[in-house]
Amino acid sequence: MLWRSARRPIAVAVAVFFWLLASGWLARPLVDLAQPPDYRTPYDPATTPAAAFGPRTAIIMLGGGTDIRPDGTLVPQHDVYARIALTAALQARCLAAGGICRVIVSGGNPQHHPASEADTYAPWLLRAGVAKRDLVLENRSLTTWENARNVASIVHAQRADTLFVVTSAYHMPRAMLDFHRFRMNPVPAVSGVRHVRLGIWPRWTNLRDAQTALHELIGIAQFYVYRMLGWF
Repeated sequence: MLWRSARRPIAVAVAVFFWLLASGWLARPLVDLAQPPDYRTPYDPATTPAAAFGPRTAIIMLGGGTDIRPDGTLVPQHDVYARIALTAALQARCLAAGGICRVIVSGGNPQHHPASEADTYAPWLLRAGVAKRDLVLENRSLTTWENARNVASIVHAQRADTLFVVTSAYHMPRAMLDFHRFRMNPVPAVSGVRHVRLGIWPRWTNLRDAQTALHELIGIAQFYVYRMLGWF
């Protein structure tokens, strides 16, 4: 009887909640929390001075998922194209400075698709101008924590003295936490920023952005809880 009497207000509350998300009024503060002000400007490699690159530079591109086209082709997810473009441009700038510049692509297969993220992105990076000899694929990581852990051994083996991490703005805060945990201090290179559109009509993209922001915020909270428990 109690459930029946509460059914209507619960339904109204749920409908209002999803409208606030889809119209952007609740999605925007969530996305802003996931994208702090320091990470809301895409990185411009053209403004990077030659002195910013060391004799051995590693540019680490983090995975962001893959999609399967109707014809069965496996391709990068939407946000990843900007990561690929920035990684290639940053490496070109690094090579012009005269040092050794390796590109490390870190991403396993958390979606259980036919290939890992790193293996899927590799041809796109080659087409963007990254030489095969400079490309290192780390295709076992399933989480951002594993990205940092697995990349740490690679950069130490390469004796890299300068690190850049390329990923999207919403992912950068969690990535930096994990890389710092493994005693790496990379330069954050933001490839793209999510922007929520406010209005009356609901938008699917606002729901997607809110879901992404919640995922990242929960991941950051998990990091601190695990650190407190001694698991990280």
